[in-house]
Amino acid sequence: MFGPGFPNQEWSYPPSMLLIGAPLAALPIFPAYLVWTFGTVLCLWLAVRPLKLGGAAELAIVLSPAVIWDAVFGQNGALTTALLIGGLAAAPRRPVLAGILFGLLTIKPHLGILVPFCLLAGGNWRAIAAAAVTTALVAVATGLFFGFDVWSLFYTQTRPLMTGIMEAPFPQHYHANAITVFFTARALGLGVPAAYGLQAIATIVAIGAVVWLWRPGRQVEHRERVVLTAVLAILATPYGYSYDTIAAAVAVALLWTMVSRPPRLVLAICWLYAFVAHILNNAGFHIGVLVPSFLAGWMFFSIWARSRGTRPHREPSAA
Repeated sequence: MFGPGFPNQEWSYPPSMLLIGAPLAALPIFPAYLVWTFGTVLCLWLAVRPLKLGGAAELAIVLSPAVIWDAVFGQNGALTTALLIGGLAAAPRRPVLAGILFGLLTIKPHLGILVPFCLLAGGNWRAIAAAAVTTALVAVATGLFFGFDVWSLFYTQTRPLMTGIMEAPFPQHYHANAITVFFTARALGLGVPAAYGLQAIATIVAIGAVVWLWRPGRQVEHRERVVLTAVLAILATPYGYSYDTIAAAVAVALLWTMVSRPPRLVLAICWLYAFVAHILNNAGFHIGVLVPSFLAGWMFFSIWARSRGTRPHREPSAA
């Protein structure tokens, strides 16, 4: 995990991530790792609590293979999933809190692609304003602590690095845990432009789904809307790995408790997939994107079918 002999690793985050990384860097490596890992998993648990899934389901989430890989790699999937699900869950009744969480999610902005469309579809202007203010404050705080040139350097130095990682010849060692439409297209032999095109289609479909889902009056449980949106976020981003698929474990936990659900064996396979994703990818079976696709498809069409036979209702305004 660390040391002079460890292979070279890139730092491809916005400078605002330094607000978290710098304080942890003041600690010895193992205490920092423990604080980070247990702290982010605690955030995840707090974020899924409002979904009222029950203790067993919550335990299945925080001990899911996706979370375990996130901890093994010292990654931030638990934190970003907590910010996304926490913000979505809070949006109707606590829009300012939701906006703050979404503003903090800009440490990995590609995971929040769907958020503006959710808020616009719901007319949640207070959450939009809170997110904009939080994003600005985070950017200013980063500049004050680390110098404002970190933002220009991010554009001139880090952005080309990020592009190089995305568009590098396939396969690379980091593709072992890749799980997006873009990387799946590359694994199938498509070139970079075609892979971007296929990813664009998936992103547009996800945007259309959340706009439909978040419009006022939809007859849908809010927790279903939250979880489905979080799963769609996996499909909407071109850049993601197995530790970014914790939302799929949340979807499995939710579906497990529902009457209208896939066979539980199928759900168990979806829950376990992150554990073996790297094995299958290395063997040439880049099928991981099928897991969030299946979960999102099942949830969306279940909600859509249910909504056709029910009278629309209005939710509390967040304006």
